[in-house]
Amino acid sequence: MKFIILGCGSSMGVPRPDGFFGNCDPKNKKNYRTRCSALIKTSDENILIDTSPDLRQQLLRHKINKISRVFYSHMHGDQTHGINDLRSFFINSKKQINVYADRYTSKYLKQSFSYCFKAYSNEYPATLNLKRLDRDLFTTDKNKKIIIKSIEVEHGGVKSNCFILDKKLAYISDVSKIYKKDFKYFKNLKYLIIDCLWYNFHPSHFNLETSLAIIKKFKPKEAILTNLSPVLDYKILKKMLPKNVIPAHDGLTINL
Repeated sequence: MKFIILGCGSSMGVPRPDGFFGNCDPKNKKNYRTRCSALIKTSDENILIDTSPDLRQQLLRHKINKISRVFYSHMHGDQTHGINDLRSFFINSKKQINVYADRYTSKYLKQSFSYCFKAYSNEYPATLNLKRLDRDLFTTDKNKKIIIKSIEVEHGGVKSNCFILDKKLAYISDVSKIYKKDFKYFKNLKYLIIDCLWYNFHPSHFNLETSLAIIKKFKPKEAILTNLSPVLDYKILKKMLPKNVIPAHDGLTINL
């Protein structure tokens, strides 16, 4: 089983569409960041987490020709606006793709992308099937049952969901607060992939100080910082981090 960080950039990516690199050295390929999406790859399924606006580029880069299911973390555009790219997989399989979302995200998706969920004609059938994001989700890898737990967190003024894979890896791409009642789920992890927007305070995201404090509290074997803005240069940031913490880069792959 593999976990692939398809994109690790903040809401406008690095560089931004206007060419702004901020503090990031454009000579370092690891500073080129598409918006956050991830893939859980098992022997049986390719499960996508979020459909970033850069999804087409991400899928082509990794030669992903099958999507089994999609889990949505939350309703923001940098996590949802690549949803139209899922249509190609329906064209190939003639089967609707199940997408899982909480009630807030479900409402947003149905309002904003109704054509994906409702057939308007024979030429334009519904391509996606919207389902409730349950607390416990399941997949299989080499005949082993794998539990994927979704945990609600705060992300500024909205709710977001993080995902814990087989009690080994947690993926928290957008977060401003983790509830104390859920701390127990984040202990004894091999990998913690966590939001780290920049150095200063932000009302909707962890900054570097907060991310490192959470890593110290949960004590994963390894931690990876994601949702990185142009403020955070890969090489400079890496030099500042403890030995068990690294910045993410697009395409970073974890074997579980």
